[in-house]
Amino acid sequence: MLKRFAILALAATFLSACTTTNPYTGEQQMSNTSGGALIGAGLGALGGFALSGGHGGVARRNAALIGAGIGALAGGAIGNYMDNQEAELRAQLQGTGVSVTRQGDRIILNMPSNITFPTDQAQVLPPFYATLNSVAIVLRKFNKTLIDVNGYTDSTGSLAHNQDLSQRRADAVTNYLAQQGVDPRRMSSMGFGPSQPIASNATPEGRAQNRRVEVSISPLRAQ
Repeated sequence: MLKRFAILALAATFLSACTTTNPYTGEQQMSNTSGGALIGAGLGALGGFALSGGHGGVARRNAALIGAGIGALAGGAIGNYMDNQEAELRAQLQGTGVSVTRQGDRIILNMPSNITFPTDQAQVLPPFYATLNSVAIVLRKFNKTLIDVNGYTDSTGSLAHNQDLSQRRADAVTNYLAQQGVDPRRMSSMGFGPSQPIASNATPEGRAQNRRVEVSISPLRAQ
């Protein structure tokens, strides 16, 4: 198992875009827009998961992978590469309960906790292994990308407990993907606790939406 060496609470940067309907799930999602943005949380690691914050962590991962001989993307190749990866992820994840959202040059997989983990625990549910295996297949094929695995909770319980739980769940998904052959140098594992809700914590339905792991996939850019 891969080890977590540090936990940093970081803010993420999101693109604004128009809303469209996901043809597979019927859910509302962000449409593809020109340009892109990288999440400002990073893992600067060669041979381990030493977490480092901000865009510097992303830059170090990017540089490390280029230095290791993995080809980077530039110009119009980025959009085409991410389009093809998005299409394969949608095909693999149709009917699994995992939503696929496109934000500029980023692809975000939203994994609700009710299908991913037991209540208040961080061990991946065995029925979810097949879904993560499908994700790993695509990530291995499209290896010119950086992967940010981010954990989130609702606001129930103490902040310290939620922060720890969100980090352990992000780690669990990251570790599982690495065990399936996804290069750990590409990945960052971060817990955000209840700090970034996507729905109201005042209702059970809203809290259920906030309990999630998101896998954000962004292009490995030529420097």
